Amino acid sequence: MILETALDLLKHKDYNTLKMLISQENPADLALLLDELPKEDAVITYRLLPKELATEVFSHLEGDNREALITAFSDKELEEVVADLFIDDAVDLIEEMPASVVKRILKHTSPEDRKIINEILNYPKDSAGSIMTTEFVTLRRDMTVEQAFDRIRKTGVDKETIYTCYVTDDTKKLLGTVSVKDLLLSDYSTHIEDIMEDNPISVVTTDDKEDVAKQLTHYDFIAMPVTDTENRLVGIVTFDDAMDVIEDETEEDFAIMAAMSPSEDGYFKTSVFVHAKNRIFWLLFLMLSSTITGSIIAKYEEAFAALPILVAFIPMLMSAGGNCGSQSSTMVIRGLAVNEIRFKDFFKVVFKELRISVIVGVILSVINAVRILIMYRNSQECDSAVLALIVSLTLVLVVIIAQIMGCCLPMLAKKLKFDPAIMAAPLISTIADTCSVLIFFNIAMTILHIR
Repeated sequence: MILETALDLLKHKDYNTLKMLISQENPADLALLLDELPKEDAVITYRLLPKELATEVFSHLEGDNREALITAFSDKELEEVVADLFIDDAVDLIEEMPASVVKRILKHTSPEDRKIINEILNYPKDSAGSIMTTEFVTLRRDMTVEQAFDRIRKTGVDKETIYTCYVTDDTKKLLGTVSVKDLLLSDYSTHIEDIMEDNPISVVTTDDKEDVAKQLTHYDFIAMPVTDTENRLVGIVTFDDAMDVIEDETEEDFAIMAAMSPSEDGYFKTSVFVHAKNRIFWLLFLMLSSTITGSIIAKYEEAFAALPILVAFIPMLMSAGGNCGSQSSTMVIRGLAVNEIRFKDFFKVVFKELRISVIVGVILSVINAVRILIMYRNSQECDSAVLALIVSLTLVLVVIIAQIMGCCLPMLAKKLKFDPAIMAAPLISTIADTCSVLIFFNIAMTILHIR
């Protein structure tokens, strides 16, 4: 509704009404509005926003719209926006902009902020240092609560969060943390060292950012302190940045589990050629892998000749194996992602999946045997009992093997430092297909006494 209203007001150049309308909206919602508007209208609408609201909206915008706004900004406008951005948001902005735009942004950044930005950009891409901000409140252990509040009032306006304060010494070593709640509930004369949390939980700048995000979730922290190798506080990772990390990792895992290369851009922002490039490798690999199954089938002509009806059960057996393996791998991959399953649980997981697969396999095979006995009871082409025995035994073994593979391969991939998501449905299904055919025809040839 606001999009339609905004477009109508822009069409009639009723900027005063539009300014009143958008000034009352949430920054995140306004960012969505600007994403939907044509670029020319988005620039006009953005310039109608109050200064503080404009900066918040800018931090929520997508990369293409940020670039369009920066291109349209005057030097003064760009300087105002960059000056009001938090350091981590400024780093994100620089990382996603083309070189020509980055040069212009840095030109209008203060020397002090430029130095901090360059330091953060030098950290590995997947590290805690790359997503931290240096804007936080520090206190001294010998301060009183009253002095702490004075410091928060003087410096807190430019900090990303003031709800958790960090206690450091003269060398910036992290000594403890204290929340604003603790300060509010304490007497003004109380010293910080009497109410602070000793031995604070922290991460190092080189720690993996995904692990940091998981720790924030585990401890329910608003922010996680980041230290260097000498325990000096250099930054914090806030929960909103941790949520972005988790979202990015989830999207990447979904792409890998669907046998595609991950893409940093959204669906519509990624070109058709890039989409095809991201998908073709795994499709080629899986297609060529499937030829192994075809080669195996060709080697069992004697079984076909003895019992032609066997061919009709190949799709069902392959499907059952692939589906069971996919279910097992999905559960294990999820468990690995949330740290519920670890490699030390390998045999425990295998034993559990073995029991599950026996139950599932027996149920599927019994139902399938009954179906075959009913459907082929009057068939002159085959003995329905022999056919039911071959298919049922195969089904039990296929389900067991597929589920064991489905739980083992992701854990082995994790142990070898690969992403467990690569052992997802497409790959597991391809391996299970090959195993299904091998088991099926070997059982058939054994029962039918074919050499």
